[in-house]
Amino acid sequence: MRHGNNVRKFGRDKNQRVALMKGLALSLIKREKIKTTLAKAKELRPYIEKLLTLAKVGDTASRRILLSRLINRRPEVTKLISKIAPQYVNRKGGYTRITKLAPRKSDSAKMAYIEFI
Repeated sequence: MRHGNNVRKFGRDKNQRVALMKGLALSLIKREKIKTTLAKAKELRPYIEKLLTLAKVGDTASRRILLSRLINRRPEVTKLISKIAPQYVNRKGGYTRITKLAPRKSDSAKMAYIEFI
């Protein structure tokens, strides 16, 4: 039974899911707004918010943790710590917004924008 198990699997094994979340997080940090499926946006939200909470600390240890979680992409980690995180110093959570869009024409998948507030 799946009681209390709220992980979306997306038809992928664990390593592929982790890589998907890292890639989506990097794209969101780089562009600050991305268009994806609603399920992926809902799964990305807690992942990116935990990274942003860690980036608000901004010390060496948190920078190294962020580098390990974002595939050693220094420009994105630097942008997250120096540009994005200072905007949310007084906010305790809820850094992202999900906006629903019309379904995709090819397969009718529910689409959404996810962006930083």
